[in-house]
Amino acid sequence: MTDATDPHVAYERGAIVLARLAGAEIVSALGGRRDVRYKTQAEGAFLDPVSEVDHGVETLIHAILAERFPDHGVLGEELTPRRARGSDVVWAVDPVDGTTNFVNGFPLFCASIGVLEAGRPVAGALWCSTSHALRAGVYHAREGGALAFDETPLDPAPDPAVRRRLAGTPEGGARGTGPFDLRKTGSAALECAFVAAGLLAAARFAAPNVWDVAGGIALVRAGGGAVRHRPPGGGWVPLERFEAPDGDLARWRGEIAVGSPEALDALLAQG
Repeated sequence: MTDATDPHVAYERGAIVLARLAGAEIVSALGGRRDVRYKTQAEGAFLDPVSEVDHGVETLIHAILAERFPDHGVLGEELTPRRARGSDVVWAVDPVDGTTNFVNGFPLFCASIGVLEAGRPVAGALWCSTSHALRAGVYHAREGGALAFDETPLDPAPDPAVRRRLAGTPEGGARGTGPFDLRKTGSAALECAFVAAGLLAAARFAAPNVWDVAGGIALVRAGGGAVRHRPPGGGWVPLERFEAPDGDLARWRGEIAVGSPEALDALLAQG
């Protein structure tokens, strides 16, 4: 199949446009006052913040996808999902992954656009607040294509002189008991991008939503990495597609780990 007839090319291009749009909205909101509400307010705890940028960008993305891909579904954190009509393609959208960082001005966050085909991540574009190039930009890829950063192919090969790599974990911490120093950025999507780009050897996420990791998984695979899933009560298995018992991907749950096969083995062996 040539690029001209491969629908994944159109999905990747569309995802890039949406990720850049979300990134521009995020940048324009930095430094100003934001309307922030919290989904969880119990016993004095304010958790799961949402800003007007999250809601506004997701609303805009829904409108653009309704025009460009009217038969596709849209799944995101803030708005009611739009079901696919005569198609098995769903766009998984997180307009600001790492919202706690964003509302505090801590510059580690991401806008994630993933495309699922029958639950399988086939394309993704992630606008990241920082990158291997020490600037904001969009990592992107599609199934069968190369990993790229702002249209430039990216070789994620790590520096062989570095003997102790970094890995992302839900707990973070300076040093693990295994071969990694551990990090926690506060954004699952950003860590997926960093794994794809070779900045992290691997990363593990305790309970991500589909929209947190769908786009990043497409990048990890394009960069030569693997993805594993541990459903509730089960063991680690390769993840080929997202599947929910009732077909509602918004209700999908389970742990996710991404990285090179060797790094995953080492990270998951730590428990």
